[in-house]
Amino acid sequence: MWLWMKTAVLFVTLLGAGFTVADNAQAVEKNKSKSVSHKNKVAPVAKKSKPSQVVRKKKASKVSVSGEKQWQETRELAVQSSAALVIEQGGGDELFLKNASEVVPIASITKLMTAMVVLDSQASLRGQIAITDEDVDTLRGSRSRLRVGSGLTRENALLLALMSSENRAANALARHYPGGMSAFLTEMNIKAKVLGMKDTHFDDPTGLNSSNVSTARDLAKMVVAAYRYPLIREFTTTAEATVDVSGRAMAYRNTNPLVKSAAWDVGLSKTGYIHEAGKCLVMQARVADKPVVIVLLDSAGKQTRVGDANRIKRWMETTQASHRAATHAALSRSSSGPPG
Repeated sequence: MWLWMKTAVLFVTLLGAGFTVADNAQAVEKNKSKSVSHKNKVAPVAKKSKPSQVVRKKKASKVSVSGEKQWQETRELAVQSSAALVIEQGGGDELFLKNASEVVPIASITKLMTAMVVLDSQASLRGQIAITDEDVDTLRGSRSRLRVGSGLTRENALLLALMSSENRAANALARHYPGGMSAFLTEMNIKAKVLGMKDTHFDDPTGLNSSNVSTARDLAKMVVAAYRYPLIREFTTTAEATVDVSGRAMAYRNTNPLVKSAAWDVGLSKTGYIHEAGKCLVMQARVADKPVVIVLLDSAGKQTRVGDANRIKRWMETTQASHRAATHAALSRSSSGPPG
């Protein structure tokens, strides 16, 4: 009897222990499942927060786009001229360049240097100068309406040389320089060196000689220097004028049609052409609210240099508009703060 009771107690104890182990096991499994469930809920939240931080950083970085980079980030401009340069007049930042260091003939762009040397001499602009056989172009046989023996003031000769690229007028101005033609050419080359035009050389005052050579970079320096002369600015941008030549009133027009275009704000202009140089054009103009110097050399075709100038203008205006829109959008997003 005692043995049977002891066996029964032992059986009940073992049975209780079994329930306890099972309960503990179920509790462990339950806790595990809760833990797994908890991790699954937390993980997506952590992943979600990372992209929003990256987005905020990108927005902030777009706000500070430098003004100088706006031109570098623009797709390449298609300019047909063999050499070209667009440069800020004040700071000297190059906005566009193509073969800008190539030494090439410059034709009548030469006359800007001729005008500066004439004005530097401080000779009387009212003084009369005469057209002689020495002023006739025997190299290329170019035509002129200034007859041999006719006379005009130095001022009118300068106007015709700059506005209409009159070769006989330019040559006569150089001949009437103190010391004559030789002294004039020497002064042209000295002034080129003073201006830092290290790849430039002049052999005549008209540009008819193909040995008058320079680079787009050097010519930009010459344009900037010539712009400091009020009379050069005035004469090179005069659309048309009537001048007195030996008592006869003669009408002349500017060789650059852009000076009378309402779409352009031209402050200085000079064209040039000989076969070796092709069609050339240099200008100072205000484009996209920026004073710039444009140099276009060796353009093929009658309208190519004008077409290139218009392409440059549209490119600058479009680029500026896109840059302003992007900056405005970035600033607007930045001021609105991070989402949420």
